[in-house]
Amino acid sequence: MNASSATASGTDDRAKGGLPHEDRPHRSGFACFVGRPNAGKSTLTNALVGTKVAITSTRPQTTRHTVRGIVHRPEAQLVLVDTPGLHKPRTLLGERLNDVVRTTWAEVDVIGFCVPADQKIGPGDRFIAGELAELKKRTPKVAVVTKSDLVTSEALAEQLLAVDQLGRELGIEWAEIVPVSATEGSQVDLLAELLVPLLPEGPPLYPDGDLTDEPEQVMVAELIREAALEGVRDELPHSIAVVVEEMVPREDRPADRPLLDIHANIFIERPSQKGIVIGPKGKRLKEVGSTSRRHIEALLGTPVYLDLHVKVAKDWQRDPKQLRRLGF
Repeated sequence: MNASSATASGTDDRAKGGLPHEDRPHRSGFACFVGRPNAGKSTLTNALVGTKVAITSTRPQTTRHTVRGIVHRPEAQLVLVDTPGLHKPRTLLGERLNDVVRTTWAEVDVIGFCVPADQKIGPGDRFIAGELAELKKRTPKVAVVTKSDLVTSEALAEQLLAVDQLGRELGIEWAEIVPVSATEGSQVDLLAELLVPLLPEGPPLYPDGDLTDEPEQVMVAELIREAALEGVRDELPHSIAVVVEEMVPREDRPADRPLLDIHANIFIERPSQKGIVIGPKGKRLKEVGSTSRRHIEALLGTPVYLDLHVKVAKDWQRDPKQLRRLGF
């Protein structure tokens, strides 16, 4: 297996098997993207699904839940499981996130190993690839070189070869090696075409039109957390948790002018962090509210009144009782 298999010519035909959609058996199953934090897994999930189902951030380790995005094809249904990045845990929350990753790996039909094109393969990549090498051999593994738009074609070719070499060193036989740019949409469709033949034959697992199986309240909370993460200090992101306390239609509204009342709490770990989230004269919190409300209205398709409060849950990342209360 060499890195040239990533080119669209030939591979696409092989993935399609040379048969029209109606003559091919329907396939359905779960695929999981893994990689070190900030390798572009959530952005890639959103690009494949065609809408935002996983929050993205410039901060690493922002994914906390396994978000399932559903890709519908005439001949297949590909269910994407987006896990937190595997990392060296410093808190109980970190340990639980790593447990989520390993449990997910053991249950999916195909694994996509994500490596950013603009960063040399490092110890984090090697650690994760080593863990993958220990997995049962029958689970196909596809190497995905993300963020291909950020490098020259020469640098991209070097990274593809480096990923191929990493597989050889660890005894991993990559089913495919493919470069993608999720932000530009480059080769995203090709990646889907390569993943589909690796799924088992079977009927659709979700109704046509479903894009995720995440509860709406969880997705709303994630959209608020995404907005709260933007522009805060480096030490703050992992201290933020969001809980939606209530989502209820406003009473006495005419049918053609509905309004959904959403009450949510943003939790931080220390009183000193409160001012960072709220900002001078409440400016940051207002920005968080207006940004997240736009995304929530797009997600739910209805006007929203969003009521946000910032509360302190002291050292919640290290407290089992608080973790349970916040949904971890």
